[in-house]
Amino acid sequence: MVGAVKQKPAAQRLVYLNGRFVPEQEARISIFDSALMYGDMVFEMTRTFRREPFLLDRHLDRLYDSIRYARIECGLSQAQMLAATHQTIERNREALGDYDFQIMHNVTRGGMALYAELVREGTAPVVTINVIPLIRHVGGSADAYERGAHFVTTTQRSVPARYIDPKAKNRSRIYYKLAELEAARIEPGAMALLTDERGFITEGTGNNFFLVRDGEVLTPKPHDILRGVSRGYCMELARAAGIPVHEMDVEPYDVRQASEAWYTSTSIAMVPVTRFNGGPVGSGAPGPIYRRLLSAWSTSVGVDIPAQAKQYAGLAADWRP
Repeated sequence: MVGAVKQKPAAQRLVYLNGRFVPEQEARISIFDSALMYGDMVFEMTRTFRREPFLLDRHLDRLYDSIRYARIECGLSQAQMLAATHQTIERNREALGDYDFQIMHNVTRGGMALYAELVREGTAPVVTINVIPLIRHVGGSADAYERGAHFVTTTQRSVPARYIDPKAKNRSRIYYKLAELEAARIEPGAMALLTDERGFITEGTGNNFFLVRDGEVLTPKPHDILRGVSRGYCMELARAAGIPVHEMDVEPYDVRQASEAWYTSTSIAMVPVTRFNGGPVGSGAPGPIYRRLLSAWSTSVGVDIPAQAKQYAGLAADWRP
């Protein structure tokens, strides 16, 4: 299911930048762009399996929901964005070789009018699409498929949807970074798990959370979270396997009582959570429902996901993006 990986090809990757293709290291936006001045950007990251985009339509649906939320007139219809995405992939096939890769869409409002004379690109919205092999993203998680992650709840909470709707995937995410820094102070390598104003669990910093109780899958309600594409796919796999899934208020107490837990994210699919706030989750090892769903995911995409991660881990040390 995971074929031999060739050495990185010599061809240079290109980035789609407002209708042009430019070398990756020359793809730049102004320091006066609204993205830098305000964090005023929406984005999506999609990955491939067997070098073909996985659930790209769902990612673009969410991207355009985010674009409408941010009121950015990006100049491309969703159909045109899809065509530009496939064009970007095809222009980079040689440079990407046999690796699976990420597809990153960034849409910024553009240069601020106050600094218009200083912005070479003008003040119109900026759309970029880039692709890069997932060697580091996936390889860096190789051990976690068996060891599991340690999640800790942080004093940094999620931003309520009435302020910034987390269902719009945006770059105004300093609260994620503060939570990550706090988790690292608690224990090096620990990952942050955020809560809402009432103390209910919301999400990780770029991932969605699941647990198992009495043979049923529980996951936080979709209000104050990013409704992850991988989250939705995991729920579909569970239901197809006849496993009940409930979106509900989840407390830290529920995690302590859980038999198993995991998180989902685009690049890694799903990784077990084996420790929570310093104690074990269930037996402290990946659980049977987690393994069953990860196996189903691997089968559905034709890639042994943990095996690919191990393979990429062997390349990561010498990998130069």
